[in-house]
Amino acid sequence: MIEKPMKIEDLDQEKTAELVADMFHRIIAHYAFWFNEVRHQLGPEKSMEVFKSASKRSAGIQMNRLGKIFGFEVRDGLPAALLDMPRKELLELMDTVAVNWLANDGVWFQAVEFSHGMNDAKRCNDTCWGHFSPFEAWSIKQFLNLPENAGLDGLKQALNFRIYARINEQSFVDEGPDQFVFQMNACRVQIARKRKGLDDYPCKSGGLVEYTYFARSIDPRIETECIGCPPDDHPSEWFCAWRFKLNLKEKV
Repeated sequence: MIEKPMKIEDLDQEKTAELVADMFHRIIAHYAFWFNEVRHQLGPEKSMEVFKSASKRSAGIQMNRLGKIFGFEVRDGLPAALLDMPRKELLELMDTVAVNWLANDGVWFQAVEFSHGMNDAKRCNDTCWGHFSPFEAWSIKQFLNLPENAGLDGLKQALNFRIYARINEQSFVDEGPDQFVFQMNACRVQIARKRKGLDDYPCKSGGLVEYTYFARSIDPRIETECIGCPPDDHPSEWFCAWRFKLNLKEKV
């Protein structure tokens, strides 16, 4: 039985710092819950309008307050330290963020896999991609100011701005004016498995969701075809390859 409830003021320095870090984590989770519920209540299209407004305002408020506490200048809504950072270091920071994103994805996958098995982990993974791919496409479209129907050129540009583009090596092979092939020439996850002597991770089910939803979100006229993706056999020059075709025929 607790005789006297503890207060935050009773914590030592280490536990207080730990609580501050935990509060940042709660903000992230609360942010995600809000987005998920607005999407559920209002639908995907309206939720993105709300997200655009809320996220911009929220980031500005939080950045300014943190700047005052930590003593860093904020310019145009961004820490001045980022704006003034040498380009090489800024790109290194971007790569670190990208790898952290991939690590976070793997941590979630393994948390489900180790407690509930591979089948449930893959189901959660594929469904997650069904949400994240359209969101990342939307985010990139906003960042690059791409038109609603950006076509194949817009898709190529968007693929170059995915988080994966800072982690893996990729290339395009044109097949005429109305289609091209996207190849993942070096995949960080698969290469790591290869170093350990493991078979390729069978990511085709997730890839079908990931690439189809991403392309469709850039331009709903774009159709996606899987040329090959593990567990499919593949040549040494790529791990997975996808054909994107612009269908200009009106669908009935």
